Amino acid sequence: MPAPVSKPDDPALLRIDGPIATITLNRPAAYNSINLAIAQKLEQLAIALEGDDSIRVVVLEGEGRAFSAGGDLQTIGAAAEAGTVTPVVGELLKHYHAFIEIIRRMPKISLSSVHGSAAGAGMGLAFVTDLCIAADDAKFTPAYAKIGVSPDGGSTVGIVGTVGSRRALQIFLAEDNFTAQQAYEWGLVAKIVPAAELKSATRQLAERLAQNPPAAIAGTKQLVYQAATTPVKQQLDAEEHKIIMAMNTEEFRAAVKKFTSKGK
Repeated sequence: MPAPVSKPDDPALLRIDGPIATITLNRPAAYNSINLAIAQKLEQLAIALEGDDSIRVVVLEGEGRAFSAGGDLQTIGAAAEAGTVTPVVGELLKHYHAFIEIIRRMPKISLSSVHGSAAGAGMGLAFVTDLCIAADDAKFTPAYAKIGVSPDGGSTVGIVGTVGSRRALQIFLAEDNFTAQQAYEWGLVAKIVPAAELKSATRQLAERLAQNPPAAIAGTKQLVYQAATTPVKQQLDAEEHKIIMAMNTEEFRAAVKKFTSKGK
């Protein structure tokens, strides 16, 4: 499926530059909060990118002053008043969670580039990607418990696997917000840069990641995510299968030839 061409007023924009695809949340007036339109667009873009073999890295960023304020509480609040939360939120999360599922399974590295506020499902989005780079002014706000709900939007998928259950409970139930530095110390953020340098630093990191051959990216990502729940023998068999597959690629043959010829 060819990648859809973005229009300026789309709720999420797609830009492709070589092996790097950038998805930009594009509701700046609403701090890129997630409503049905943006959830549907994100799912559409993810489906297109998953099937594009030329893409190796997918970057997620937010337009305007924030990465994402999370779920659109105006829409959700109106549904709560009208007694239609189940169908309204169910439909929203059907598309948004489908997007998250694709991001996690696609044989490409996803990288969130976070500035300003990342709250609720926006915080979840920042950490459900494979890696996160953050501006030094980024602030992460769990937000869920304060309004009497549990996490969604992949928040437990990305955070628990990184920090463990105790720290996750602390984040969701005992933290009003936390800084990029704290997120870095907890292993949620790979790199912190000055806000003015975020775009260029994101590009540099994406380019570095894109240097990895597709087989290395796909095999490593799948093995890493399944390691925690896979029996040792099964994991070792998977490692054997993936590395032999990668060794049968032209990229591997060229790399080994270059390496072995260095000392001659």
